[in-house]
Amino acid sequence: MWRRYARFFGADPVADVDDELRFHLETKTEELIAQGWQPGEARKEAERQFGDLRMIRNVGKAFGQKDQKRKRFNDYWTDAQQDLRYTFRILLRDRGFAAISVLILALAIGANISVFSVVNSLLLRPLPFPESNRLVWIAPPPSECGLSCATYSADAYDEFRAGNRTFQDVTGYFAFSTADNLRLRGHGDPVPVTGLDVIGNFFQVLGVQPAMGRLFTADEGRKGSQPAVLLSNAFWKRQFAADPNIIGKPISLSGQAGELVTVVGVLPASFDFGAVFAPGTRIDVFTPLYLDQARDWGNIVTLIGRLKPHVTAAQALDDANRIAPDIYFNVKYPETKGRYKGDLIPVSLKDHVTGALRRSLIILWSAVGLILLIAGVNLSNLLLARSAARAKEFAIRSALGASRSRVVRQLLMESFVLSSAGAVLGIALAAILLRWLSHQGSLALPLLSSLRIDGHAAGWSVLIVTFTALLFGFLPGLRMSRVNHQEALKDSGQRAGLGRTHERLRSTLVVSEIALACVLLISAGLLLRSFLKVLDVDLGFRPDSAASIKFDYEDSAPTFEAAAAKRGAIFQQALTQISALPGVEAAGIADYLPLGPNRQWDEPAPQGKTFARGTLPSPLVYVVSPGFFRAMGIQFEGRDFTWADNLQSQRVVLINHSAARVYWPGESAVGKILMRGKEADHVIGVVNDVREEDVEAGTGSQIYYPATQQDPAGAQLVIRTSLPPASLATGILHILRALNPRQPAAEFRPLRTIVDRAVSPRRFFMMLVGAFASLGVLLAALGIYGIISYSVTQKTQEIGVRMALGATTGRVRRDVILSTLRLAAIGIVTGTVVSITSARLIASLLFGTSPWDMTTYLVMMLAILAVALMSGYLPARRASRVDPLAALRIQ
Repeated sequence: MWRRYARFFGADPVADVDDELRFHLETKTEELIAQGWQPGEARKEAERQFGDLRMIRNVGKAFGQKDQKRKRFNDYWTDAQQDLRYTFRILLRDRGFAAISVLILALAIGANISVFSVVNSLLLRPLPFPESNRLVWIAPPPSECGLSCATYSADAYDEFRAGNRTFQDVTGYFAFSTADNLRLRGHGDPVPVTGLDVIGNFFQVLGVQPAMGRLFTADEGRKGSQPAVLLSNAFWKRQFAADPNIIGKPISLSGQAGELVTVVGVLPASFDFGAVFAPGTRIDVFTPLYLDQARDWGNIVTLIGRLKPHVTAAQALDDANRIAPDIYFNVKYPETKGRYKGDLIPVSLKDHVTGALRRSLIILWSAVGLILLIAGVNLSNLLLARSAARAKEFAIRSALGASRSRVVRQLLMESFVLSSAGAVLGIALAAILLRWLSHQGSLALPLLSSLRIDGHAAGWSVLIVTFTALLFGFLPGLRMSRVNHQEALKDSGQRAGLGRTHERLRSTLVVSEIALACVLLISAGLLLRSFLKVLDVDLGFRPDSAASIKFDYEDSAPTFEAAAAKRGAIFQQALTQISALPGVEAAGIADYLPLGPNRQWDEPAPQGKTFARGTLPSPLVYVVSPGFFRAMGIQFEGRDFTWADNLQSQRVVLINHSAARVYWPGESAVGKILMRGKEADHVIGVVNDVREEDVEAGTGSQIYYPATQQDPAGAQLVIRTSLPPASLATGILHILRALNPRQPAAEFRPLRTIVDRAVSPRRFFMMLVGAFASLGVLLAALGIYGIISYSVTQKTQEIGVRMALGATTGRVRRDVILSTLRLAAIGIVTGTVVSITSARLIASLLFGTSPWDMTTYLVMMLAILAVALMSGYLPARRASRVDPLAALRIQ
């Protein structure tokens, strides 16, 4: 008897053969006993006459299994075809149900595929270099002195490359390049170009091969060699119309002084330096870094290495720290300007590029997983409601011989078809979203341009479809296979074959939807509150109504003094003419702007004071002109620089409040003197702390030198205006070109875009989580509306009787709304408890906000409750309008 029930899982040929053999042996034994044989002797004689039982059993087993396998395959294939055809007929007949189900699944599956593609590109997929797992980023521990403390001198690079034992080779690039630092001249106006100096073996270490031409040679990295340049693929197509004969041609590519450089190669389209090393930036050309010329520049070079095969990270760390003392104590290069603190730390290049985003992406992935669960629960509810209406159909099929497994398989087939259709539409939606994201240059996220739906994403789609179809289609199928079909056939009402268990199951599913949506909405609320706190941070400057443009100037002179005088005259003339333009409130120049590249020089010390070693700050250095602080909206005490602050007057500086508190705690810094070597700099003012690297990080020490006394690394013109900056671009460009005809048509950048780029990763994740939370709430609202509306439909007769007995429309409406609130309350309480428990998972993503911020919890709970009320109001209103006479006539 147990085997009859086990047939639900398929036939058992071995048991069938044993049953057949047993039947024949017992029959023959009984015949022999009837002829007078003893039972034991009769059994042995029956087996002797029958033959080799083992051989017969094996042959029967083999034939049975082969026949059963063929029969099972044919039956399953035939059944599957019938189920598929029937599914399409059913869904075409009920187009509204099919459309809603597919749309819900498309949104959930599309969100999952999109986020998986982002996670795959940033975390799972290796970097776009051969054997990228062997590439490492070598840097000192984090510090407060900016990019200068994350880079090395040319001498340190040579020492590390020559002394290591675990690296196949080491390379790097100049870390202080700025946008539009070169200009391309040829026909028409000069074109701004962003170039990057790289060590000659940079592309060989990464494993990048040129699409055309060749890479740099060792000789091209030495001073006096023939200037050479490599073009990025995008720049080659954009500026040279993909000219196949560009290799070997000279182009006029210049910075301060014009010079011809030879194009030696074009890089492949797959190589995007900005996407890996500097998210949000675009590099047009690459030129060799002359290390011999840069030996007295201090810390300027990054370190990137390729490990030898089979070398572990621990071995690389030991090797790096073995070499570190020689670098830090300048054993071989006592005159180098490199400064270092702490050990060298080799980390995987992949971890360096995307490691900071790991937790955010996991949270984002979890959010879309909740969306899929909510959508799946909605699908289950829809299938349950629809299956209940088809109770008679399944009862008739069972009466005609359909097994429980066949009923379950039919509903699973419907779930699979709906999930597949939702996946097709979801992939299309994901492709559109990913294409949009990959072209968002304002997002400072690594590898963003590589977003695409690849084979892994397709496999993930199949997994999602299977998971959704099995998990959320099996429950309605199993439920319907247990319905009392005799009762369903006898009952002619709308509740045929249904009971309280069915309604409790649907209510449980809706409560789970509300709970999941509550978790999503509270998480999104915490991220939103945190993002608003980030936007409310005091940047130290006012980005609104200000813009910047790259300013090219010519200050070449035989001596430093002559160059400083020439530069001061150019800057003064430019700023005087620009300040006279209508709408310009202030104008100034700096070599670096906040929230961008920065640098650090020698550590100055206050005159007459001694500090313990390592306690003096390493301030970030800015070289600025008069008027810069007004243009940036930076408040300060004391006085600003003037054009009279030149090499003939005393040296002057401004410092920020953080530096002043360290140098002269409890005292006014104005009038004090900072010593930098033998040079005495008089502090003439103290400026507000400015966020220099990260909006969310604290501020360190900063020092500002006048451009008439120190050599700036470049020039960024900043204006503050009451007019749209774009309206002033033509007039300002005319002034700059009058001073320097080689001035390219650089783009005016509002300072607000600099801030937006700095907070773009947080905005990106906040927007996606917020969108997913909104989608979750919408799906939960649909679930609430569906079950309340269905309940009202099923209780139409009951409501009619109650109204005939005197129940008012208000009472009926109130009862329906109360049932809605009961489900919502249970879901909100459950979701809030889960949110409080899991809040620690997003704690590291919050800024200035507690993971258990009760204001956010209360607001989000009230929002869910309001959505639930709106979802239940329409069915309540419809219930209150039931005509008692019409309801009583329903059969």
